[in-house]
Amino acid sequence: MAKKTGTVKKKVVKVGALGNVYVHSTFNNVIITITNEVGDVISWSSAGKMGFRGSKKNTPYAAQTASQDCAKVAYDMGLRKVKVYVKGPGAGRESAVRTIHGQVSDTGGDAAKI
Repeated sequence: MAKKTGTVKKKVVKVGALGNVYVHSTFNNVIITITNEVGDVISWSSAGKMGFRGSKKNTPYAAQTASQDCAKVAYDMGLRKVKVYVKGPGAGRESAVRTIHGQVSDTGGDAAKI
């Protein structure tokens, strides 16, 4: 007799107007995570998730594409003002911060502390 597979419920995250952006840039990839004030993840993206493979994952364009995707999802959920934290030595870190600042400023929000 086969077991029934249970459905996994998605955790409901409260999204306020304030949040944090974490840019983790390594020599091989760029990972952007947006959280609320408590630390619950609202959205995340990486260069690999956006379809870049191999050495193309650590380019500024890949970081820009990943941060645009991540910021769009967070803005649609209601996030308006962010603090940006950057970690790591990779090539895409500045590009990711610029893109997040541009996305937030175009929509009337503010990237408060970088």
